[in-house]
Amino acid sequence: MARPKSASHELKRDEIQNVAARCFAAQSFPATSMNEIAAACGTSKARLYHYYESKEAILFDLLDRYTQRLLALIGEAEARAQRKNLSERDALSELVRAFLAEYETSATRHIALVSDTKFLGPVQRMLIVNRQRDVVAAFTRFIIRAYPERVTPANQTALTMMLFGMINWTFTWLRPGGPMSYSAFAEEVVQMLERGLSGGSTGAS
Repeated sequence: MARPKSASHELKRDEIQNVAARCFAAQSFPATSMNEIAAACGTSKARLYHYYESKEAILFDLLDRYTQRLLALIGEAEARAQRKNLSERDALSELVRAFLAEYETSATRHIALVSDTKFLGPVQRMLIVNRQRDVVAAFTRFIIRAYPERVTPANQTALTMMLFGMINWTFTWLRPGGPMSYSAFAEEVVQMLERGLSGGSTGAS
């Protein structure tokens, strides 16, 4: 019978994933070696292999956990909207805020999701891609419920991807501690949704 893994073992795996994500973001997944990940972790290559058999295994584990986290955020947003009896537009706004709060601390993992999923094996890649599709589908549902008069079968994909275009690439320019915080940017996105999708305007002209 296999001995159960200790809590410290899982904590170490989390640390390896975080370090590997930074390495992948800094110099690309193909250019990163297990030696470099081990050195960045302050451990030996042999010790690293105790936790992961390859850098592909590290990549899958971090993407597996990250995409599960994104799906969990959606579930949490739906539960919070029901608990607080939020309007559909407020529920969408809360979802945007939740995702940007996550992105603030997950930039390197998000870079890996955007850039490195293609390096996984076929079965693992399909699992991650399907989760990404589930995230997109959930955002579409939120948008349809929030703006039923604006969203149609013909434009719902475009509107969903427009929203993702605003929030998904923040890792390329929005920096913690910069002139605009992630929370402030979330409010800008919310205002853009209200003004753009509703066809109206707020504030002084």
